[in-house]
Amino acid sequence: MVQENGYFQISIRESGTWIVLYPAKETGKPVRFEMVDAFLTKWRVGYDKKVMSDALSKVREKTELRLTTEKIHPMDESAIVELDANHLSAEITLFPPAEGRSTMSRDEIVSELVRVGVKYGLIEERLDELMSKRVYCTPIELAKATPPVEGKNAKITYHFNTDLTLKPKLLEDGSVDFHTLDTICPVKAGDLLAELEPAVQGRPGIDVCGKPIRPMKVNNLILRHANRIHLSEDGLKMYSEVSGHVSLVDDKVFVSDTYEVAADVDSSTGDVVCEGNVEVKGNVRTGFKIDAKGDVIVHGVVEGAEIYAGGQIILMRGIQGMSRGKLIAEGNIISKFIESAEVVSRYGYVHSEAIMHSNVSAKTDVVVGGKKGFISGGSTRCGQMIEAKTVGSNMGTNTLLEVGVDPSIAEEYRRLEKQIPELEQEKESTVQNIVLLAKKLKNGEKLPVEKILLLKNSQKRVTEIEQQLEEIDRRMEELQEDMDMKGNGSIRVSQTAYSGCKITISGAVYYVKSELSHARFVNERGDVKIAAY
Repeated sequence: MVQENGYFQISIRESGTWIVLYPAKETGKPVRFEMVDAFLTKWRVGYDKKVMSDALSKVREKTELRLTTEKIHPMDESAIVELDANHLSAEITLFPPAEGRSTMSRDEIVSELVRVGVKYGLIEERLDELMSKRVYCTPIELAKATPPVEGKNAKITYHFNTDLTLKPKLLEDGSVDFHTLDTICPVKAGDLLAELEPAVQGRPGIDVCGKPIRPMKVNNLILRHANRIHLSEDGLKMYSEVSGHVSLVDDKVFVSDTYEVAADVDSSTGDVVCEGNVEVKGNVRTGFKIDAKGDVIVHGVVEGAEIYAGGQIILMRGIQGMSRGKLIAEGNIISKFIESAEVVSRYGYVHSEAIMHSNVSAKTDVVVGGKKGFISGGSTRCGQMIEAKTVGSNMGTNTLLEVGVDPSIAEEYRRLEKQIPELEQEKESTVQNIVLLAKKLKNGEKLPVEKILLLKNSQKRVTEIEQQLEEIDRRMEELQEDMDMKGNGSIRVSQTAYSGCKITISGAVYYVKSELSHARFVNERGDVKIAAY
């Protein structure tokens, strides 16, 4: 430890009491007037303060100044101990003894610390250094607190969007996409929803007076959740038990397999895509879409919109499709009315009170009952039975009714049938290119690399097309066998079948040319017959 700061020493002489001022070294600080004044006041030494202040301001080398002609009682080495406000450290300032007087022992210095309350944190090595080399008029830290080890707040990480902005997406052309909004956070059964990092408690420290220093309190959290959610055994991970949508409300996680739209599906909600069920309290406006893995229930009217459901579709009022509306469900479809729409129940039935100018298909039955119970215009197809009060109209509206063939099988057959001429035309065009290029090679013409590559790719493509055509033929034969199997399909009309209706049962066709009442149409030996209702 090196003396850097300036300091002073009292000297008792025959001529009186003197003070010797020592200048600070290059990096040190000069002795302050306040320190000298406090020391002399403590020892009741009278002196001229102005002279002292001037002398201290001019100290550049060792300077001696007589304070008084009186000889005071010579003092030994002394010390002042100061604690900081929070008792985190204790500093000692040593003052040199008068010439010829004694210095403080180690125990005496420690006693000074204890006298002001220091009981902990003595810096032994610094005290040893101070004992071997005195430093005066300089505060030296001799005791230091052990700070607390701060803990860590608990933290929850959510693995879904907790900030549903509802802001529409801005497209590249500057327009706004109101179909894609962050209104739903889809979730699947077994998905990890949230993880908890538990709080870590801190450890208390000790101040220089031996009292504990408390660490900051940490915030403890738990994973709060409602039904259809479970936690891991350690309580640190949260999982969904069902597919649906997830939301965070007041720090509590909710998973629902039914997403509820309180009003209309429109520009305020965007398209609704959900892993569970969807229930719409209002209408579904034109141009918007619902795509749900579960059921869809709409309390209002569906306009020119599209609804896809992995389960059932239930429309309390119906669909007014404007020739662009679609209802496609894996399960049943129940709608009060169906107008100008495409309706497909892949594995269930369709039930309505009225079907107008729509294309409707179901795997099992189409039942049109209630007060109206009519089918007018468009096509209605199903695998087993069509039942209605009235079919067609007195205006002779063309109306197709078809049963006995699974509509999905018929649709696949028609799709494959359309592919055949397209593939054959492509094959013919490709073969022509091959013949042309082969002829040029035979005539010795040198073809560029890209033409040779085209020739190879064309030959490969012809092989692919032939394989596709063979596969289509095989599949169509299987479908034809299914369609040729005569089922027990029937069409039941409890009131009137008008002219303009085309009845098809397991491939057999019958045209209604005049009004029929209370008719049941069946297939008997390949012909459509009218049986007793």
